[in-house]
Amino acid sequence: MLSRIFNLVIASVILSFFTVTAHAVTPKEPMWPILKEIHFEGKTIREDANDLLVIEAPKRAEDAAIVPISVKSLVPQTADKYITNIHIIIDNNPEPYSANFHLSPDLGLIDISTRMRVDQYTFVRAVAEMNDGSLHMVSRFVKASGGCSAPAGKDAAAALARLGKMQIRMRKPTVGEPVQAQVIVSHPNYNGLQFDQQSRLYIDAHYIKSINISYNDKTLIEADTGISVSEDPSIRFTFTPESSGVLKADVKDSKDQSFSLQKNI
Repeated sequence: MLSRIFNLVIASVILSFFTVTAHAVTPKEPMWPILKEIHFEGKTIREDANDLLVIEAPKRAEDAAIVPISVKSLVPQTADKYITNIHIIIDNNPEPYSANFHLSPDLGLIDISTRMRVDQYTFVRAVAEMNDGSLHMVSRFVKASGGCSAPAGKDAAAALARLGKMQIRMRKPTVGEPVQAQVIVSHPNYNGLQFDQQSRLYIDAHYIKSINISYNDKTLIEADTGISVSEDPSIRFTFTPESSGVLKADVKDSKDQSFSLQKNI
């Protein structure tokens, strides 16, 4: 009798183990169909558009709070056919719609890099919107977790002291040839999910909302950003200066603070 009871207990434990394990490894319901309907309202999106775009991101992030993401076009921008917007979606982030890059056809080939927070294992998607309204998507699965609630790299005082300081990095350009440039803004980009260990309270959200990059007063990139963008937001891009001029970056944050920097080239 005791042997039979013991066997039943063992069987129950094994069954419970496999039930829990099954739940642990079963992926949750995919978010993409819902996000697609919310943000693109039933429009057709051509998936796996690898003939148009490439998205680069690490399979497993070293630091979930600063995950590098790059989007490159394989087709040059022309006056007749060009990408007007690149929408960045991170499916399982608290705010999945993470950025929108409004683009000028003057950029030529699209080559844009930034850094994002990733909250948990997720697909990262880039949806290209063409000037004819068509939508084309590429995606990448990224293994990372905890990036959205990770504490800021700088203490609050240091972050406040450097708030809004900007850099424009680039090598000396040659007129008529592509050149890579980078705009960096010193900003904690608090997203409202980070916990202050001293006050024991959540830090109020305070983040960059828009970055407008122009050359000779013509907009090249206008980025709408949100809480998924990492601390000290950065945009690296390529453009072709057709003459000498001024590269300028104008930035606004969620508290209506504005920052600006320009570079003569």
